[in-house]
Amino acid sequence: MAIIITDECINCGACEPECPNNAIYEGGDEWRVSDGTSVSGDYKLMNGSSIDADTTQEPVSMDFYYIVADKCTECKGFHDEPQCAAVCPVDCCVDDEDVRETEDELLAKKDKLHL
Repeated sequence: MAIIITDECINCGACEPECPNNAIYEGGDEWRVSDGTSVSGDYKLMNGSSIDADTTQEPVSMDFYYIVADKCTECKGFHDEPQCAAVCPVDCCVDDEDVRETEDELLAKKDKLHL
């Protein structure tokens, strides 16, 4: 599963530099698959659609930091636990009940993001 940031976020930004996939963005910021990854060209999202990795996408949240589920690997292949949750002072980085992935799927996503 991916991690989400709840609306309890205090916008401290502690989580953003900890993400090895650059999947965390400040509220209102647009995102790209290519940010902090080795991906370029067409990229297939989890919902089956394809986008250009360098094209900016609409923010997931306008009000607080957010995590792009298509880039979140729960830090599998990098760390023993999600680093955003480990450093969050208000414990608002939690499992996303709507996005379920196995460890193998998360590792495959990591490999896809970092060729």
